[in-house]
Amino acid sequence: MKRIIEFFKNQPPGRLITLGFFLVIMAGTFLLLTPMSRRPGVSVSFVDALFTSTSAVCVTGLIAIDTYDTFSVFGRAVVALLIQVGGLGVTSVGAGLILAAGKKFSFKGRLMIKEGLNVDSFKGVVRLVKSVLLMTFCFELAGTVLSFLVFVQDYPPLHALGNSIFHSIAAFNNSGFDVLGGLQNLIPYRDDVLLNLTTCGLIIFGGIGFLVILDVLKNRFRFRKLALHSKVVITTSIFLIIAGTVILKCTDDVTWLGAFFHSVSARTAGFSTYPLGTFSNAGLFALTLLMFIGASPGSTGGGIKTSTFFTLVQSMRSALTKKNFGAFHRSLPRETLSKAYLITLLSLCVVCTGTFAVSVLEPHLSLMQILFEVTSAFGTVGLSTGITPNLCDASKLIITLIMFIGRLGALTIITMWINRPEQQARYTEESITIG
Repeated sequence: MKRIIEFFKNQPPGRLITLGFFLVIMAGTFLLLTPMSRRPGVSVSFVDALFTSTSAVCVTGLIAIDTYDTFSVFGRAVVALLIQVGGLGVTSVGAGLILAAGKKFSFKGRLMIKEGLNVDSFKGVVRLVKSVLLMTFCFELAGTVLSFLVFVQDYPPLHALGNSIFHSIAAFNNSGFDVLGGLQNLIPYRDDVLLNLTTCGLIIFGGIGFLVILDVLKNRFRFRKLALHSKVVITTSIFLIIAGTVILKCTDDVTWLGAFFHSVSARTAGFSTYPLGTFSNAGLFALTLLMFIGASPGSTGGGIKTSTFFTLVQSMRSALTKKNFGAFHRSLPRETLSKAYLITLLSLCVVCTGTFAVSVLEPHLSLMQILFEVTSAFGTVGLSTGITPNLCDASKLIITLIMFIGRLGALTIITMWINRPEQQARYTEESITIG
């Protein structure tokens, strides 16, 4: 036992966080396999339980089996809990439990919180955890109340309350699970303005990042006083939402509300109000790009992140115009650019490799369908053209692995196992021809 404790104590925070996610996924898998989690007469295979648990913890929303038709009230509560833990992060939930117990944090605990919340300093990390938990509660409570006003019109009050709580948790944590049954997602509510706007609001605030929300509140909504990170995230998010809305309205037969909803949802949420199987290839490709970019750092969403996309765009602008590499009267460090390119390249490798593997296993499916599904898994989105339930077990396991990589980040997965000292010697530089 002492050896096990010593082993965990000696592991870096990145590995412990990864192990924490893995253990939560496995615990969720076995809970969903228990009889009390299933509806009477319904069976669930290990692969489908693992897929569902991974999708929930990785706040994705891709489903191999319908959540409402398969799981009992207890099973749906387990899925909601997994979404909540996955959205907040294992470290934030653990820190919340430590705070509730009235205990103090060790240096290793603060280091894990710093890694889990993706912040640069130890300063105020405990206070940040308290703020994150409070914000999450407030947003999800508001979402529950507004959603209840809609669902109570179609369901008994208690059922409507359960739907509202589940939907609010799923939307704020950018996980596209629904509990309406029949694999219909939010299609019955495509014209309900209140539910559409409530869902979009939860998705946006959940995906913009806790640090940005705190910065906006601290500076009382004065844009000029915000930190550079907040300015980048807000402007990039607004641009992507507007651009996505206009493109989807032009490519497919959807209303402006539907185009806006899917433009927001594609940035890692995964809810849909129109069947995506009817979308044009142009529309699906636009959604694929939005899913690949994803949400913002320090949020409940996935993808390469808005700040990475912004850095790449500014790099192109700087190279083409010979102007300073930066924005908002600030220069960006070159290390940021290197990291952005590395994240994008690794992410492309994951998506391309996954697409190729699933294409080999599912030759009857089109490339666009497979690329869309794999990108949805990597971006922890959950949008689907409807092919996931019919995939073979091997394909589901590939998608499961991609969801796990997407939630933790391809760069994190690779670097946490590499601990090489920086080389002191440098070779002589020599240029090569590019382009």
